[in-house]
Amino acid sequence: MMAAAQALEREVADLLISALNIEGRDAESMDPDAPLFGAHDIGWGLDSIDALEVALAIQQKYGVELRADEEATRQAFTSVRTLAEHVAAHRH
Repeated sequence: MMAAAQALEREVADLLISALNIEGRDAESMDPDAPLFGAHDIGWGLDSIDALEVALAIQQKYGVELRADEEATRQAFTSVRTLAEHVAAHRH
């Protein structure tokens, strides 16, 4: 994987951690393929409110709009890696 893609994954993970005030986790230790939704022990454990906050933070930082009614957004919210790929493809 290219260094730029890895750097963006870490940046997106840091954004999730700060936007959601997640304590006890850091971007370095999180698997970029871990699911964003579901149980904390296998992934990030986000819920729909968290998704709204993350979407807003991504829009503010990268200028990428994540609309809940779009399939591409649902796919982007699979993992940090898919979210970073979506941001890379759509940022201005």
